[in-house]
This record gives sequence, C-alpha cells and structure tokens, in this order.
Amino acid sequence: MQSKSCPISLFRVDANIARVGAFYVALFLLLFLFTHNSFFIYFLTFDFATRIFLQKEWSLIYHLASFTKKVLHLETMMIDAAPKRLAMFFGLAFSVAISAVSLFSLPVFVYLLSGVLLGCVVLEVLFSYCLGCEIYHLYKKLTLKW
Repeated sequence: MQSKSCPISLFRVDANIARVGAFYVALFLLLFLFTHNSFFIYFLTFDFATRIFLQKEWSLIYHLASFTKKVLHLETMMIDAAPKRLAMFFGLAFSVAISAVSLFSLPVFVYLLSGVLLGCVVLEVLFSYCLGCEIYHLYKKLTLKW
C-alpha cells in the first residue's frame, strides 16, 4: 500500500499498527455504547490526546496494536504520518464531543456522533480506508499553489 503523495512530514508510521489501533478504538467505543460507562469514552479521549500531544509510546492502544501486530505476524508498511495524524485529531474531536454530549445527557447526539466515529473506524479496520486521510489529501490538493 503506497501513500497517495510524497511524504509531507518527515515522519512515517506503520499502517498496520494504525489499522489494528483502529480496531481497538472501535472496541472501546462499542464498550461505551453497550455499557453506557463513560470511562470508555474518557479513555479514548485521553488515549487520542496522548498519541497526538505527548508520545505514542505512552498510549495503551498503541501498545495493544503493536502487540497484536506482532502476534498476528503482520508486515510493516510505512506511510506518511501527516494524514494519520489528522485522522487522530478527528478522532480526538469526536471523542471530546461524545464526552460532552454524554455529560449533558443527550443520547441522540451521543449515538449520532458515536455512529460517525465508529463508521470511520470500521472503514479503516475492514478496508484500510482512512476518511481522515482522504480529507487530508483533498485539503492538500485544494491548497497546493504552483
């Protein structure tokens, strides 16, 4: 699997770790939806923030994904980190929004926002299709000035 553009950032990430990580995001989101226990959405919010603003090595989801990749003997597929980083910002934004509407007891919005996030994550897990990455590439095309 090749990146759609030359690397924009100087950093690369393993696409398979990102994909397996998306599986764990879906799992925690489903646990939140089925148990109505806010711990799970707070955990996702904290984990996204950790991976974005601190170090990915401090993230439980990153460690679960790395371990799972090793157990399943998945190959390493390095891709540009910038689109995946934008996708994580979207994940963080949705997690914060879900947390907020959950605090205000607005179940319709909880399910709506959770459904959108879950849909995006399932696309990544099942089809290796990153909607946040597509938005990133579209943004780059629109802002590219020659």
